[in-house]
Amino acid sequence: MKTLIQKVEPDANQSFACRIYETPHFETNWHKHPEYELITILKGHGTALIGDHVCDYKVHDVFFIAGNLPHWFRKHHPSMVCSVLVVHFTGDCWGPGFLQMPEMKAIQTLLKKNNGLLLQKRLKKAVAPAMHGLHEARGIDKLLQLFQCLHTIGTSTQFKILTEDFHDPAVAVNPAIEKIIDYSFKHFLEPVTLEEIAGVANMTIPTFCRFFKKNIKKTYFDFIRDLRISHACKLLTSTSKPILEVCYESGYKSWAHFSKQFKEVKAQTPSEYRREFIV
Repeated sequence: MKTLIQKVEPDANQSFACRIYETPHFETNWHKHPEYELITILKGHGTALIGDHVCDYKVHDVFFIAGNLPHWFRKHHPSMVCSVLVVHFTGDCWGPGFLQMPEMKAIQTLLKKNNGLLLQKRLKKAVAPAMHGLHEARGIDKLLQLFQCLHTIGTSTQFKILTEDFHDPAVAVNPAIEKIIDYSFKHFLEPVTLEEIAGVANMTIPTFCRFFKKNIKKTYFDFIRDLRISHACKLLTSTSKPILEVCYESGYKSWAHFSKQFKEVKAQTPSEYRREFIV
């Protein structure tokens, strides 16, 4: 398997691309591209890996991903049909100096942050339908709709910062990372040893640990922890299973260990997290 350094072509007669991708075109490997990405989920749900951040995604979620920030949206079930509406654009696709105009200050500030963002609350509710309008628009109206979406995000604080300044445009994504991530997604609910995963990467344990930390910016066991806690969050919000059962079904054999790691990642207990989603 080979990691994608994805090439995004703009739409005909447009300075950027706005497209709907559905299974099997939704499925991509761990990849990055120089274009910024604004993406809303139309169908399906699963786990997103954006830079060093692991989280669930579901219908109506909206993400903003900086250029050259590696990411991967992985659906929960192989047979599931997933669909997304994606806008790709470069920071200079409108020509040099355009974003220097005072009216573009909010957009310029947004693009300078080089973050991965998850839009929330009223911001998500405003941008998601605006993206549908953007997809349907043509010509100058399409461009104006994109500016409005970016300005709305740039003037809001209703988003969660998933990762900051993760990427290095000069460094290519190593193909071994995609193989490691793929194996981890398939086995994170099982006990995974460093010897086992280093073998998957065909490396010694010390070499693997250095390699993984350099590419993902966290240790391998922190990465596995984040996958398990993300899975636990999905169970807590989509089922009524007892929290102890959620603990065991998320790859943990000890309640104390699960509780401690959940609080490390979410800064709250599992029961507090679940209560936030009770209507």
